[in-house]
Amino acid sequence: MGKNPFSLHRRRSKTSSPPTAAAIKVVSTSAVAAAAAAVGSSKAKKKIGGALRLWMKFDKNGESELIEWDKSSIIKRVGIPPRDLRILGPIFSHSSSILAREKAMVVNLEFIKAIVTAEEVLLLDPLRQEVLPFVDQLRQQLPHRSPTVRDQGSSVNAQENEQHSTSGQWTHAAEAIEGGQQELPFEFQVLEIALEVVCSYLDSNVTELEKNAYPVLDELARNVSTKNLERVRSLKSNLTRLLARVQKVRDEIEHLLDDNEDMAQLYLSRKLIQYQQSEALLNSAVSNSLALATHLRRMSSNRSGSMMTGTYREDDVEDLEMLLEAYFMQLDGTRNKILSVREYIDDTEDYVNIQLDNQRNELIQLQLTLTIASFAISLDTLIAGVFGMNIPCKLYDIHGIFGYVIGGATVLCFLIFLLILGYARWKKLLGS
Repeated sequence: MGKNPFSLHRRRSKTSSPPTAAAIKVVSTSAVAAAAAAVGSSKAKKKIGGALRLWMKFDKNGESELIEWDKSSIIKRVGIPPRDLRILGPIFSHSSSILAREKAMVVNLEFIKAIVTAEEVLLLDPLRQEVLPFVDQLRQQLPHRSPTVRDQGSSVNAQENEQHSTSGQWTHAAEAIEGGQQELPFEFQVLEIALEVVCSYLDSNVTELEKNAYPVLDELARNVSTKNLERVRSLKSNLTRLLARVQKVRDEIEHLLDDNEDMAQLYLSRKLIQYQQSEALLNSAVSNSLALATHLRRMSSNRSGSMMTGTYREDDVEDLEMLLEAYFMQLDGTRNKILSVREYIDDTEDYVNIQLDNQRNELIQLQLTLTIASFAISLDTLIAGVFGMNIPCKLYDIHGIFGYVIGGATVLCFLIFLLILGYARWKKLLGS
């Protein structure tokens, strides 16, 4: 069993010195101000390849440097097609993609836009407020990880230089390479830090959303007003945007996990070692024989899953698969939090709608009661109006008959009102 690939600590070699405080210190305020001033003064400058953009270069030793490069310089340095630089542009500001190229890996995760090679990482717009935590993590973690990587690389190179004469020696060197890479290579260290920063950023946004959402929804449930409805509408808009951002990162990781070949393409250090082995084999073929070189090339490609043959073993991508699965589960948990908030919003809306429907039903019942009462009163008014006409009638001659007629008509109308109201209750048109 090898070491845990997710371990953030590596053993230091005896000859390596501990990192100084300046090596792990974040970008100071004066450095940020000076770099920002330099960027402002160079906005008008143009080169043949296009406008200059600010990049920060980190190498395997933890050394960092702020450099202004144009598009052609970046393409020449890392060997990627020009269309990949468009992915890092402002048009795809909230898109998520992890692309593997021959010598580099293009990482575009939320605000982190970087080009990673087997030896260094180029970070675009490193002075943005959201990117500074990623820069801080690179400064803190890369110096702790790099000494072991350098020692392993030097030992591998020594083995290659000493044991490239015979096929048995080359087989032993390949086994040493496979057995010695128990921890993540440089490009996966950078990818792990990027995923950690992005996942933490999204999770903090979801936590803040939860903190603000539940009081607003509870207030809406207590008091349905225009102000509360507007707050809930704004909350739902923020939730939808945040869910889309989390979903994009999650889908990109899921896409990589579903394709072993794409994951194998991301092993830049492995491809670099294979390229060095192929060059050494070709050089040894000149001094030995073409047949031996062909045999060794076939054996090396079968052993390490070379890009030249296009064959991959399932365990070739085990380390990367474990890394991506961990952050996929974290993003899935963040997504479930957002879905829980949305479900709570839906439940609150259903509760508010039930309240409104109940009030609407009460208004309808009141309207029905008033309609029955109006009908009864109109009957009484009709009787009074009939007797108010100048129609010959013997009742006019009876003294005191007016009170009896009006009283009887009123009682009759009241009984009709009760009869109709009881009928409505019997038909359950009114509440009990």
